[in-house]
Amino acid sequence: MAREVPGRLNIRDEVAALKRERTVSAAADLFYENGYDNTTLDEVAERLGVTKPFIYANFGSKSELLAEICERGVKAALDEIEGVLAEDLGPTDSLRLFGKRYVTSILMNQKNIAIYTREEKNLEPADARRLGDMRRRFFGQVASLLQAGSDAGEFDLEDAKMGALAIGGAVSWSTFWYRPEGRLEVAGIASEMTRLILGIAGAKRAPIKRKAEATAV
Repeated sequence: MAREVPGRLNIRDEVAALKRERTVSAAADLFYENGYDNTTLDEVAERLGVTKPFIYANFGSKSELLAEICERGVKAALDEIEGVLAEDLGPTDSLRLFGKRYVTSILMNQKNIAIYTREEKNLEPADARRLGDMRRRFFGQVASLLQAGSDAGEFDLEDAKMGALAIGGAVSWSTFWYRPEGRLEVAGIASEMTRLILGIAGAKRAPIKRKAEATAV
């Protein structure tokens, strides 16, 4: 009898994870194309070529599916700011790196972000509160980065919280005009939007030394 390797999914778990991913992907496509209210679980099942019990094995309701889709989008953004802040970079370098990663992540999760923006009103109250807390944490950390840059004399802006909201709004809105088959590639959009993000912050210079190196000089 084969032993399970610690930390590795067994075949049953892998199959369950695959079914869950297929369900989320199909639902996201339909919610994005037709809207949440105009999509039924029967249609999700039809898109998958299965019956509804396949869906109910992982999600108890359509609203639970919506929450999963929206959470993935919000988490993608939160992961990027937390990842950048964990690196030993100064404010301008951090914002530049965050901009590229954030824009790229948002565009790669285009449907999730667009669905959350359009369908937040349809979330169950508990899910709406939970995702709202995640969003506030995201904007709070972006605002903290902007404030650190302002305090260090690297950014020229008066209201870090407003700056964070402006950056988030501009990047999130790109999910409504970006087309994967269009003339603009993700890398090019990320580069240009990062330049705009630095402009919103009023970035004055681009230091190349890490804080630890600067302290050691």
